[in-house]
Amino acid sequence: MGESKVATIIVQDRFEPSRETGREGHIFEDPKVAKHYAELYEEAKYEGRHRFDPEFEWEPEEEKVVKRKVEFGVLLWAFIMFVALDFDRNNLSQATADDMLTDLNLTTNDYNTGNTVNLVCFLLAELPSQLISKWIGPDRWIPIQMCVFSVIGISQSQLKGKTGFLVTRAMLGIFQGGFIPDVCLWFSYFYTSYELPLRFALFYAANPFTSAVGSLLSYGIFHLSGVNGWEGWRWLFFIEGFFTLVIGILSFGLMPASPCQTKTVFYRKSWFTERQEKILVNRILRDSPEKGLLNNRTAIDIRGLLIAIKDYDMWPIYLNRLVADLSPGPVSTYLSLTLRHLGFSPFNTALLSVPINVTSILTMICIPLLARLLKSNSLAFMLKAIWLLPCMIALRFWSGAQVDIWATYALLFIILAVPATGYQGVSWCSSNANSVKTRTVGTAIHNMGAQLAGIISANIYRKDDAPLYHRGNVVIIILVALEFVMNFYAYFYFKWRNSQKERKWSSMTPEEQVDYVHTTTDEGNKRLDFRFVL
Repeated sequence: MGESKVATIIVQDRFEPSRETGREGHIFEDPKVAKHYAELYEEAKYEGRHRFDPEFEWEPEEEKVVKRKVEFGVLLWAFIMFVALDFDRNNLSQATADDMLTDLNLTTNDYNTGNTVNLVCFLLAELPSQLISKWIGPDRWIPIQMCVFSVIGISQSQLKGKTGFLVTRAMLGIFQGGFIPDVCLWFSYFYTSYELPLRFALFYAANPFTSAVGSLLSYGIFHLSGVNGWEGWRWLFFIEGFFTLVIGILSFGLMPASPCQTKTVFYRKSWFTERQEKILVNRILRDSPEKGLLNNRTAIDIRGLLIAIKDYDMWPIYLNRLVADLSPGPVSTYLSLTLRHLGFSPFNTALLSVPINVTSILTMICIPLLARLLKSNSLAFMLKAIWLLPCMIALRFWSGAQVDIWATYALLFIILAVPATGYQGVSWCSSNANSVKTRTVGTAIHNMGAQLAGIISANIYRKDDAPLYHRGNVVIIILVALEFVMNFYAYFYFKWRNSQKERKWSSMTPEEQVDYVHTTTDEGNKRLDFRFVL
């Protein structure tokens, strides 16, 4: 039974629920394979190795209880932290609705420069931040990041001009960079490959959620204008920055290091019983055995870093993220300024952003569900391009754009309600890495693609193209078409790579397959018993 199982269980469908419920077939049923991995886990000093048990069984009801604890302890707190991050990261757009640029004698080009500086620093900090996180642990590094950038966020309430504006934009980028891949790495310690996409979707829902709540908060906070001699936007930076600082301090005691390391300054007892820890560890390892090949406090060496960067099989996913995040960026960044140009007051501008962001939360779930249905991320991602293309053509060539006020708002609403794909791309990156080192570095590089897209998109709408931005919208139309082509390419690339692996794998006898598992020097996604998610 063991040898034939190895040939079928290792190669499993990441769009189907994990079959490892404690009683059904899994990779470690073969004693030789189990012994081989046990030795590897011991050598790596994997933090959950003392809970690894190939013969351990549990009931589905027990697993539900454990997963519920993880949802409240990990997913919910990650969502709250992301909300706090986004308050400090995105409140600049809301501040512009309260005439911040005018008060500081800044132009829209200065605004673009500030966004560019922020994103460049954010991009440059991604990989170093992820490496620090892997070295000391996300549970330590993320709270440090949050406390530092919240103080910088608060300091924006004292801005006097262009220099201070650019300096704070740069500092925020440096200390916020890496936050998202850090949290995604933390997630991978608790969830299976099948569970991650929906959890990432819920985590990323913090983005439109924060924009919606932030718009409502800014509506109220702007009424503080004149209190203490401050404009409303100064109070916005101060209040939201202070909220982030509180969340950062609490995170020191609310982020567990791993399923087997849940004691913190706030929790003197473990979250889980010994049996529940065994359920968590074994369900994770039976889904992705490679997750035990590196301790969660182990730094990645230069060799591992270079291998991850040079992994050409990950490049289509990185390029996909870059192109995907380019298209709606300028429309989103300039929403407040566009609504002000249409004649809406600062308060109404803040309120009109709310329904757009609420709708975005609902549409976010479309991509992971469609990916499961089609069994392909790349095909599901094409929905975004199909959605955006006619809308952007209308925004560019329709004579009523920015003339017919409510029709223009409706068009902007549809454009910005497009299903986001970034979070599903993180899951795609994680699944196709098949290695802790590549997953750690790859997630950072993937998110760097988003920041690079932000840098480029921040300069698509220019002052000499205002207010209709005809030239900028033509550029976006071209980018949307390119996004469709990139997804088409990724689908057939991974299909071709899987067929290559399948031919070699199928040519082996069951005995040869078992021997390959024991003796191969192939690592990560280069293993013949691994299949890429399309």
